[in-house]
Amino acid sequence: MEPVRRPTTVPSPVALVLVGIASVQLGAAIAKTLFDEVSPTALVLLRLLTSALVLCAWARPRLAGRSRGDLLLVLAFGASLGLMNLSIYQAFARIPLGIAVTLEFVGPLTLAVVGSRRPRDLAWVGLAGVGVVLLGAERSDLDLVGVLFALLAGGFWAAYILLSGATGRRYDGLGGLALASVVGTILVAPFLLVGDATDAMLDPRILLLGAAVGLLSSVVPYSCELVALRSMRPAVFGILMSLEPAAAALAGILVVSESLTALQWLAIACVVAASVGATRQRTVLADPVPD
Repeated sequence: MEPVRRPTTVPSPVALVLVGIASVQLGAAIAKTLFDEVSPTALVLLRLLTSALVLCAWARPRLAGRSRGDLLLVLAFGASLGLMNLSIYQAFARIPLGIAVTLEFVGPLTLAVVGSRRPRDLAWVGLAGVGVVLLGAERSDLDLVGVLFALLAGGFWAAYILLSGATGRRYDGLGGLALASVVGTILVAPFLLVGDATDAMLDPRILLLGAAVGLLSSVVPYSCELVALRSMRPAVFGILMSLEPAAAALAGILVVSESLTALQWLAIACVVAASVGATRQRTVLADPVPD
């Protein structure tokens, strides 16, 4: 008599994506609690280093036999990854998480509608613009440098999305991302020589928390998204990713005790709604990002 096999319970794709979103923003919130002890640049380096080590061990990427174009592509991909993380962590150090991610989201949202021939997409851009204007209405409460870093991160995120698609077509699995993480780590390392880097990053507790940030912000969400995208339409994934600004705001409240005004919540809602509308029939935001 054959043993009865019990069906294996697999989390739904939506649940996996939501876990990934929560993990990314929890990692960002934990990182922000450490800024009084170690610089944002040092935390970015620890995060990228952790991601590079784990992803390389997992994907085992190979450079042998790669064309010059393949290598240049992964270098550009790694540069966008490193500079995106460096910029957004500088923003996190100066403005609330929810506002930083909202401003950052303008980058991929703009990319989603560039070249579109649908008139309605202009409405989504306008709605996102309203959200940004509402944030600017209380600019006295926001650090201008932090705002500029968040917008810069959005530009690098848009570049990351374009380069991610091209890299995925040339490298199998997570091999391209693993190599890009190595490039990003090497690129960010020299920035420690400029600014306020301290010996605190060598503290075992900081090293452990930095590794945790790397796992939460990169490894966990990518694992969840990789499984989810096997059975989820990219457009649906893009809509779920539009929840990132709201998730960041909640993480800021729960972990960092950041508070937002009603006007700032309205601004976040405008950008989220614009992102959902712009991605309902498109796939540009369907590339996961370690934010």
